[in-house]
Amino acid sequence: MRPVRILAWSPIARLIAGFVVTSLALTACGDRAADVQRFALDRSQAVTFPSSDGVKLSGRLFGSEEATAGVVLSHMLPADQTSWWEEAARLGDAGYLVLTFDFRGYCPGGDAGCSEGTKDPSAAWQDVQGAVEALRNRGATRVALLGASMGGTASLVVAGQPDADIEAVGTLSAPASIEGMAVTPELLQATTAAKLFVAGNGDTGPAADAQTFYDLSSQPKRLEIVPSNDHGTDLLEGNQSENVRNLLQTWLAQYLPVELDQT
Repeated sequence: MRPVRILAWSPIARLIAGFVVTSLALTACGDRAADVQRFALDRSQAVTFPSSDGVKLSGRLFGSEEATAGVVLSHMLPADQTSWWEEAARLGDAGYLVLTFDFRGYCPGGDAGCSEGTKDPSAAWQDVQGAVEALRNRGATRVALLGASMGGTASLVVAGQPDADIEAVGTLSAPASIEGMAVTPELLQATTAAKLFVAGNGDTGPAADAQTFYDLSSQPKRLEIVPSNDHGTDLLEGNQSENVRNLLQTWLAQYLPVELDQT
């Protein structure tokens, strides 16, 4: 029989392999919430970095520091960076350099971190800018942004800035505006990054905003309205979790492929 050459080192195969290893490890665990946290902590290190306006933020870095493809994961308003940890561990295992962080004023404490400043959604995009710069300073030459709710809005604002140089941006249930921070048509039209908009059909406001984002954006773009009432990172845990995780996985593989050492 002719040997089958597995595309093990293609970006998609590498990403799938990382997700499978992570999923198997978590499936074997008992108390899932505690095990997810332990699993994530074993694969990350605590870091601090400044926002673009100088506020000291707390985060965790996942994956190999030799990676050149970086992903910033931004949390939603009622959450903190821990809501992204399982996904961050999966992406880190798949070959990305991944940064989660607490927005300014969010201080869950302990391993979950404590960012300085006062909570201010209108300035959240400046925290995302700081996270992008932190990844670039650690060797990421290509960066994608994934954000949930408020974090998604902030990610879109950053991606639409002049000279943002963002490869891809994806949102889970992002609102068009939140407490003074808004995604304008001009920002969307200025965004050259690949765009993915995901929301649940039962989460009617963000679903309508996702449709608007899609309509106003240039290609490449993708809209996915899934059958769910979940919001933000809750979409990664609810009835559409496997579907949404696969959407993120294949989208990143397409627009932010992991570069492998060919030597």
